[in-house]
Amino acid sequence: MQHYSIHSQNPMNSFNINRRRFLQGASASLALSTLGAYGMDVINPAKTFRVALIGTGWYGKSDLFRLMQVAPVEVVALCDVDKNQLAGAAKLVSERQKSGKAPKLYGDYRKLLAENELDIVLVGTPDHWHALQMIDAVKAGAHVYVQKPISVDVMEGEAMVAAARKYKKVVQVGTQRKSTPHLIEAKKNIVDAGLLGKVSHVEMCCYIHMRANGNPPVTAAPDFLDYEMWTGPAPLRPYDGLPHLRWWRTFNEYGNGIMGDMCIHMFDTVRWMLGLGWPSKISSQGGIYVQKEGKSNITDTQSAVFEYPDLNCVWQHRTWGAPNNPDYPWSFTLYGDKGTLWASTMRYDFIPAEKDGQKIHRDVIYEREKYPEDLTEANIELNAAPATRLHMLDFLAGIEKSNRPVADIEQGHISTASCLLANLAMQLGRPVVYDPVKREVTGDAEATRLLSRAYRSPWVHPDVSNI
Repeated sequence: MQHYSIHSQNPMNSFNINRRRFLQGASASLALSTLGAYGMDVINPAKTFRVALIGTGWYGKSDLFRLMQVAPVEVVALCDVDKNQLAGAAKLVSERQKSGKAPKLYGDYRKLLAENELDIVLVGTPDHWHALQMIDAVKAGAHVYVQKPISVDVMEGEAMVAAARKYKKVVQVGTQRKSTPHLIEAKKNIVDAGLLGKVSHVEMCCYIHMRANGNPPVTAAPDFLDYEMWTGPAPLRPYDGLPHLRWWRTFNEYGNGIMGDMCIHMFDTVRWMLGLGWPSKISSQGGIYVQKEGKSNITDTQSAVFEYPDLNCVWQHRTWGAPNNPDYPWSFTLYGDKGTLWASTMRYDFIPAEKDGQKIHRDVIYEREKYPEDLTEANIELNAAPATRLHMLDFLAGIEKSNRPVADIEQGHISTASCLLANLAMQLGRPVVYDPVKREVTGDAEATRLLSRAYRSPWVHPDVSNI
């Protein structure tokens, strides 16, 4: 394997890009001031990475462009079932990459994998495609960056972990909160430093009105969209408009609603901050309580409890009404006996229990000056861009060292599966206890059968025993 390393602009401070080791040895202020210095100008590569993107929509392109900003890559191929979306992405990529070359274009990801020798594959498709594409990519010899949630059912996730391990590939999940500068600081200087004391309660929430809900008419799919291939292993819904952006997320056929989309980010971050593994028990209640007028079949109101010894992690979402704290509409709160930490993608606030204790506030870090191209990129999440860049560097460090990145596929599986199990508990009306060794819901044969969704023919559900 070819190796690369990055160095600070001061040759006296050169170090490998494993930012976790760096942060352990640096003060938070130094860490935060230095994170923004990483990029193409500080990488000393021994090779250029051959990269392909499967799924060229909004976030697929965003992930690719962040990788292109921090590593020497040649984007050799793009795949999408929407020809218009694919052509637009190809134009942007050819304008951005140094070679100026246009990538090869595909409508079937299997052909892309078969015809190209790739170092890295980014998977930015809807949730119902993640498992097959990630597994096929590692089988083809590539390392993979796959968006969250990693799967639509628990057994897909088990198969994805097994495939990454069998083929010895690094798989990073797009849970980039673990690479968010102000949250890295909060973990180090608040949580790990013991300012919270014993944490025995966690609250997580999303009160953003992001549940698409309408009644568009059924029509014929446009010629530029291969709707059959877009649907793939999922149930084939009557076509009622382009599924891109929020429309597909409003149906359980393709994902797991707000729980699978938004809870996974917060729960994954909480697990990382507190060093938590699998929950001992999961329960959930919810339904469509308010927004009953449209086609959407995901919940508009839901709560869940992820239980640990002496600790409950409680989730709530509403896609209607107002947030309980306008500053933290999508967030988590860690309650300790010495203090409380409110945190989100945008900020954090530490509030000590003692009245005369020192409060700490930090805001999200932007990198507008270092990456001015961000300012003209359509639909970019400027607050998330620094985190995604750092997440990509961590991914590359894992490739270099053949070790597991901060958002390794197994950690992505635990966070994803826990959210999927919450939906399962809601569906069944009873708590579930998942055994990751036996890969079953303890004492519940019905729930165990529901750990795997039926695939639409001719697609075959991945099996952990036959990867």
